[in-house]
Formats: sequence, C-alpha cells, structure tokens
Amino acid sequence: MKPLRSNFEPGTTRWAMRRAQWTALGLSPEDMEKPKIAIVNTSSDLASCFSHLDGIVGPLKRAIRDAGGVGFEVRTAAPSDAITSAGAAGRYILPSRDLIVNDIEVAVEGALLDGMVCLSSCDKTTPAHLMAAGRLNIPAIVVACGYQPSGVFRGERVDFEDVFLHAGHVAAGRMTAGELAEMSGRAITGPGVCAGMGTANSMHIAAEALGMAMPGSTPVLAGSPKMWRTVAAAGRRIVELVAEDVRPRDIMGPGSFRNAVTAMLAISGSVNTLKHLQAVAVEAGCDVDVYALFEELAPRVPLLAAVKPNGERRIDEFEAAGGALGLLHRLAPMLDLERPTVAGPPLGALVAAVTSVDAEVIRPLERPLARHPGIVVVRGTLAPGGGVVKQTVAGDGVRRFRGPARVFRSREEGIAAIRDGEVRPGQVLVLTGLGLRGSPGMGLTSAFVFALDGAGLGAEVAVVTDGQMSGLVNKGLVVAEVSPEGAVGGPLGLVRDGDVISVDVDARTIDLEVPEAELAGRRAALPAAAPPAGCGWLSVYARTVGPLARGATLGG
Repeated sequence: MKPLRSNFEPGTTRWAMRRAQWTALGLSPEDMEKPKIAIVNTSSDLASCFSHLDGIVGPLKRAIRDAGGVGFEVRTAAPSDAITSAGAAGRYILPSRDLIVNDIEVAVEGALLDGMVCLSSCDKTTPAHLMAAGRLNIPAIVVACGYQPSGVFRGERVDFEDVFLHAGHVAAGRMTAGELAEMSGRAITGPGVCAGMGTANSMHIAAEALGMAMPGSTPVLAGSPKMWRTVAAAGRRIVELVAEDVRPRDIMGPGSFRNAVTAMLAISGSVNTLKHLQAVAVEAGCDVDVYALFEELAPRVPLLAAVKPNGERRIDEFEAAGGALGLLHRLAPMLDLERPTVAGPPLGALVAAVTSVDAEVIRPLERPLARHPGIVVVRGTLAPGGGVVKQTVAGDGVRRFRGPARVFRSREEGIAAIRDGEVRPGQVLVLTGLGLRGSPGMGLTSAFVFALDGAGLGAEVAVVTDGQMSGLVNKGLVVAEVSPEGAVGGPLGLVRDGDVISVDVDARTIDLEVPEAELAGRRAALPAAAPPAGCGWLSVYARTVGPLARGATLGG
C-alpha cells in the first residue's frame, strides 16, 4: 500500500497536534497509522429523510475498524425538500447541494483523510456526495440509506407523493384541510426518503449505475437487513479501496455516465438527474455532456419500469424485482460493461451474476412498457439551451400545445391568479425570473402546478418556467429549467402576455412566435441586471453559480 496522506512526519508540528487531539478521542498510537476514513453524515432532526442516519454511524465505524481503518464522523448541512423549501420560496434547495460539497471539502481535505463513506438520503445529498467524491478524488463509496415505509389512508396505500399532490386540492375545495391532515399523519411510518421514483431514489440508482455504490444496494428500505448488510460491506470495502488506491475518477468515466443516463431513461427517473449528473461529471473532471446524452439515448432506451409517480408499481416492488442491479442486467446490451466499480469487479461481471429479475416489474428489452422517452429535452427559440419535460410511462399526457402566454414573475403571483379564477384553458403559463441567478437558487414551482391540478386545469394549460420542478411528481405539460433563464437575458424573460408559444414534445421543440426584431427591441429596453449584494448564501450562490449546461456548479 502506498503511504497514507493522513500520516505526517514524526516530530513535526502537524504530527504532534494530530496525536494530541486524537489521543484525547481515545485513539491508540497504532490507530494513528491506519487508514483514516470520513463517515460523511448528512443528518438532522428536521426531517424523517435522515433521522436514522446517526444510528448508522456506530456500526459503520465498527466495520471500518474491523477492516483495519479508523472512521471519523463528519457532519454536513442536511437539506430536505419537504422542510428546507419553506424559506425563500424553496430557493435554498438546489444551492444546498453545493454547500454540502464544500462542507465535505473543508472537513475531509482540510484533515487530509484517506477515504470516505457517504451516507446518502434526501434529494440533494447523493449528488453532493458524488460531486465531492469527484472533486476530492479520494477513495469513496456512496451508501444509500433507504426509502421510508408508507402507510394506509382510508383503506388505500398512501405515501409522501400523495400528500404532495393532494395539497393542491385543498385550495380548490376538492379536499378539506382535515382530510389532508389525516392523510399527512398516515403517509410516512418510518425514516427514509420519499417512497417513489423521485430524485432521491433516482439518484441512489444512478450512483449504483455509475459504479459508486455497492452492487445490489439500491433502492433499499431504510433500516432493513439489506441496508445493514450494505453498511457493513461498505465499511470493509473502503479500507480495501484505500489500499488499492482506487479513486472516483478511475470509476466515473464517460461510459459510466452513459450507463447512468441509460438507467434513468429506462425507469423514467427524476428530471433533476440531468443537472445533478452533469454536475458530478464537472466535479469529476469528466468531459461529457449529460444533456446531450439524454437527447441521444432517449429514442433508443425503452421504458422498463413504472414506479410511482410514473405508474402503479411501488418502490418496494422494484427493489424486490431486482432493483438497480436487475435493471442493469436487463440493460446489459446497451451498457459499457467494462466500467470499473467500487466493488472491484467491472459492471459486466456484476450484471452477469444476476440470476433472477421479475419480468413484470422490470421488463425485458424486447417487451418494454413503452418506447417513448420519459424524459425529453426540448429546444427552440424560447429555450435555445433546452428545457426538460417529464412524461409518464403511459405517455397519455398532452404532447402538443399552442396558445397565448400569461406571464407571472413569481410562484405566488401565479397561485393567486389560479385562486382568483384568472387562469383560462388554452393559455401557456410562463413563470420567469425563477432560474439560478434570477431567484437566486432556482425557485421550486411544483406548488403552482399542483394548484393547477387541484383547480382541474392541469390538462387545459401548459406551463413553461426557468424554475425547477419536484422530481417526485409532475402533472400536465410542464417545460421546466428553461435555459438560458429569463433573468440573464434569455427569451423567457422577454415574453409578454398574449405572445403565442408552441410546444411539441414529440418534435422536441418549444418556440416563441414573436419576430426577432421585436424581441431585440424588448431586449434593448431591459434594465441592466445588478449582481446581488450581501453575504448571505443565496447572494454568494447567485454571484458564483454557472449555467445548467455545467450542472449549475459553482464557478462553472
């Protein structure tokens, strides 16, 4: 094994300070020489998403110690989309991802630790952990800590997705606040991430497809024997990875990202996986265009699984059917099977060892659920840099729409218009100024879409926004994350009430039917955008965040 970077020359100041601090923690002189592993814990009492993570640290430390290493718990910010979205109209959600990355860099790189095991839970933690692994490029394993068990409401299975969706029905009078409260009290019966194919479970599966999670570990029920087996295996394996000097950039190459995109298309994963995988590629120094991969592969990759909200299957059924490894087994002819993994064997050897996959839950390639893409990138005069559309497995949503624009400058303004009966069927509802810099932080627009659904307008209008949508639920025809955003001179910021907008999902186009000369005049009349002032995190983020084409990474 090569010399450990955590071991300093005896007699030096750094060596003496480290020995003094760690002796006080109970480490022996022999411990000082062992591989030192960060246990990255995104834990908080704020949400059930990660309320169980603290209990995982002790067993993981023991597994690392038994393998010949020493584990150190490192805590980071712990954002939950359900809780952290309350402040600043949800604008803290995406910037929290990059805050976690920097938390990890400060702790792990500042201490010059030798490797890390990342306990991943809610939506932003898995991409953040993968980004940090790529940036620091020290041996790393992502451990998905599982989805939450769901409950029963009035005889029907319900989960957090149902609560999220039905919240929009109260304002429309289709459900009472008391009924929603009863559903909310029954939807979640234990810790873990949302029990649907939202961003959390999608990114857990993507981590395994990238080769950065232990094989067969995703998705997983939080607290289950399978989760605990993965924790123990990761503790043993991380010490071996340090000895073998296998690093994330050895694993996450162009073929790995191609594999992850293929997997996301096959399960119609969260729309947020596009920007997250692109951000991971940027941090890993991998020259790959994830958005272009989605565009290239979308017509080729069939839909093999339909987990809620894409279909009727539950995430526990997907896990029991074979999970991510079973999915990759099905997709083997379309994958780069030579890609290495944190487990040691290449991906091809792992998928070849799979002996059984439920053919009804995870379909074979020759008998897919559908052949249309679940994630579509559209481009045109309104979105030269692209926008993202999510389709259900059934593909029965609105696929073409043309109508006059109704422009809103905030989510709240739009919701008020719905409540006051000002939104009409046939309109294209534009929410602009909600992008990375305009918000700043990319505003969360799901509440607006759910309010439309609650008002019975979901199929009667189209929505176009430079804000983001929840990866858990999408209703109606929504084009989100339009780029370039309106606040930095993108065409979306030039739209006026009554302008005609056309969207064609099958043709992958979105156009603003206004002459270029008129748009040029509108652009010239716009006041110069002033950079945000202040020391707050959102202000810092707005001044440093790069475009979506770079994964919305800082300095990108």
